[in-house]
Amino acid sequence: MALEEHRQHVIATSVYVGIWAVLMVLTGVTVLVSFIELGDWNIVLALTIATIKATLVVLFFMHLYYSSTLTKVTMIAAIFFLFLLLALSMTDYLTRAWLTNPGH
Repeated sequence: MALEEHRQHVIATSVYVGIWAVLMVLTGVTVLVSFIELGDWNIVLALTIATIKATLVVLFFMHLYYSSTLTKVTMIAAIFFLFLLLALSMTDYLTRAWLTNPGH
C-alpha cells in the first residue's frame, strides 16, 4: 500500500508539447502587444499574460495539477502570502510623500 501512495502520474508527451506551444504563442502575443500603444494598460496586459504562462508552468511542468490536496493548499497559501506581502509593500510605497520637484 505504501508503494501505491508514491506512484507518479504519467503525462503524455502530447500534453507537454501542447503546453509548450501555448507558451510560445503567448510569448509571441506578449511581443506583439508590446508594439501596440495602450497607455497604462500595456503593463497590465503583459502581467496578465505572464501570470497565465506561470500558471501553466506550475500546473503542468511542475505537476501541481496532479498533486495531492495538501500540496495544492500549500501553494495557494504561499500565493496568498505573496500577495499580502506585495499589498502591504504597495501601501507603504503609495503613501510616501515623494517630492517631484524639490527646487520649486
